[in-house]
Amino acid sequence: MAWPSLMQTHMNKLHLKAFKNTFISNFSGDQSGSVIPRQTPGVLYSKAVPTPVKNPELLAWSDELATQLEIEYPDKEDIDILGGNLVTPTMYPYAACYAGHQFGNWAGQLGDGRAITLGEWEISENKSWELQLKGAGPTAYSRRADGRAVLRSSVREYLMSEAMHYLGVPTTRALSLVTTGDQIVRDMFYDGRPSYEPGAIVMRVALSFLRFGNFEMLAARNETDNLQNLVNWTINQHYPHIQGDDKILTWFAEVVDKTAKMIVEWLRVGFVHGVMNTDNMSILGLTIDYGPFSFLDNYDPDFTPNTTDLPGRRYAFGKQAAIAYWNLGCLANAISSLVPDKEKLIQAAEAFEDIYYREYYGMMGNKLGLDQITQDDVNLIMEFEDVLTSIQPDMTIFYQLLIDLPLDLENEIEIVNHFKHSLYHELQPSEITIFSQLIGKYQHRIKQNTCSRENSLMRMRKSNPRFILRNYLLHQAIEELEKGKNELFIKLQDAMKDPYSKNYDEFFVIRPDWATQMAGCSMLSCSS
Repeated sequence: MAWPSLMQTHMNKLHLKAFKNTFISNFSGDQSGSVIPRQTPGVLYSKAVPTPVKNPELLAWSDELATQLEIEYPDKEDIDILGGNLVTPTMYPYAACYAGHQFGNWAGQLGDGRAITLGEWEISENKSWELQLKGAGPTAYSRRADGRAVLRSSVREYLMSEAMHYLGVPTTRALSLVTTGDQIVRDMFYDGRPSYEPGAIVMRVALSFLRFGNFEMLAARNETDNLQNLVNWTINQHYPHIQGDDKILTWFAEVVDKTAKMIVEWLRVGFVHGVMNTDNMSILGLTIDYGPFSFLDNYDPDFTPNTTDLPGRRYAFGKQAAIAYWNLGCLANAISSLVPDKEKLIQAAEAFEDIYYREYYGMMGNKLGLDQITQDDVNLIMEFEDVLTSIQPDMTIFYQLLIDLPLDLENEIEIVNHFKHSLYHELQPSEITIFSQLIGKYQHRIKQNTCSRENSLMRMRKSNPRFILRNYLLHQAIEELEKGKNELFIKLQDAMKDPYSKNYDEFFVIRPDWATQMAGCSMLSCSS
């Protein structure tokens, strides 16, 4: 007989529970509430009250995340909070002040231009989560923008942050998606053709939204006391296990470790962030700020989903590890005044390479079903990268077909036919040869495994998703929502929660030809 738990989790209404405000109570802020764009030296945040919207309506709600946060399904007052129409007495809404390097160039002060943190939500296990509205109106850091978000970008962020969670990738989360009833003017591709789009707001959730740029801002302004206090607070709040005289160095080393492992997870599932500026790098090693992101369709390390990233392709899929390392160098530079031994700080940053490659080859070994990784295996993995780059099969479908590969398949034509549903073009004779040779080497290597075949397949099934949120699917769902239909949107919500199964094989197809060049299906702008 199963006995009921003596301690039942108590669920709370958003508008009834008291919020904590630990961050703002520990740091100086601009309390004026003014949203006039301006520089805010000496402060880490500025008060920013959400601007009411016409008609907030709940479009999506993450029941699983709500249960974890002990939040009841929203009633009208709660929906008013989610839409920015209600601020309770215990909330202190604010926008954080931070800076950043954008596309490799110092951009100076940036800050939360369309994100407003309401406060910290404490749950029974003594954890506090920051609840933040994205698209709830202007802040002191909105510059020339309106602080709003459109349905298009909000649907993408809501679905993708939750999809990444279910894929097992460290990420911020999304609790709700609310339409506002307002129309927002956007120039989607910065080409002088603005149009009206429906507005929406996402409630984002994370233990912290602190970025590398928060520390860069204070260092750039020579606010050493504020910088020291922020580093100490970050360690105490989010890395409490770190103690001792070298705790800042130890903390930075842990940020390096978390960042390297996050990037490896991106590469495992084929995720391309699209805008890895230092202000979009989480101090907790989380995927943060979903803008012009994409999953890979055809395997192209030079693919960037961001039109703003052309022609340099700084943030392309295959460059993400190098950019993460560069960004960590910026963070190291920002905190260098607090670390007496600069050489140790440099060594901690340079450790990224060893951590990354150890994790990367281990991850690739699991994707391929290998029992261990030898130097010969590293060479095989590199050959996989070269051949896949050359023939560019669909990454997700290729690895799924690799799971089902018969190990006694030797004929070139039979091998190509096995993988034909992952191919975007008919292979030329030279491509057939190099591809078949690779698969032959792989078959030989798998037969050398000391683990059972089932164990090998289990590794592959756990490491290779079968369903991913492709951009063209998101585009279709958004188009339907704008027409008042939600069937595909609901189906994608279900599929993203079960990405390693065969339950949603209606989506197990390569990107259709029509989506290759269509706006919103292949590449997007930073405003996406």
